[in-house]
Amino acid sequence: MTWLGLDASGSHAGLAVLAADGTVLHKVFAPLRPGLIETLPPLLEQAMLEEAAREHAITNIAVGIGPGSFTGLRTSIALAQGFAAGSGIPLWGVPADAAYAIAFPQLHRPLWVVLRARRNRLFLLRDGIAQACADADIPRPAGAIALAGDEAAATAARLAARGADVLLTNARAIDPVWTVRAAQARAAAGLAPLPALPAYIDPPEAKLPAAGLRPAPR
Repeated sequence: MTWLGLDASGSHAGLAVLAADGTVLHKVFAPLRPGLIETLPPLLEQAMLEEAAREHAITNIAVGIGPGSFTGLRTSIALAQGFAAGSGIPLWGVPADAAYAIAFPQLHRPLWVVLRARRNRLFLLRDGIAQACADADIPRPAGAIALAGDEAAATAARLAARGADVLLTNARAIDPVWTVRAAQARAAAGLAPLPALPAYIDPPEAKLPAAGLRPAPR
């Protein structure tokens, strides 16, 4: 079984292909801006050409579902959905905290993932729950924890100043290999795929016009 992984929930997009034995056959990263919707499909096409040359067929696809970048999630998930539907293969949604956790199988303490939502607002993923909070309102953990994510360093400093027992990991962004391995772990446990739907915490920032939407054209 050859797995394809996509994740564009963070500051960049990543794509990886793993062989049945776990060997990483292909891995590439791309910036989210400008034009992820134009750059990501050719990266997928190149990966497919390489696998065809190796006479490998992609049998499963895993995609990061966030939370994270609104544009990145929409683009990568739509691409994964189209590829899975066209290829007739299973599609596995992978939450951000599951991807980070797979990188630390022997951590021996709970892992909190802290991501920048926007100015003065964080996404906190802990104990299988995702929430949003202000930077200053990050809760103090009851016991020892580890931190990952793009805001892990600042959060670790803030919590340590409040006396918390915090281990700062070196994971700041998701590697698409982790996305694949998280889905593989779920498959090995006999669990069904999670839906490949974006995990939004906050509602969209766009607002309806005061006068309402214009009527549909006739």
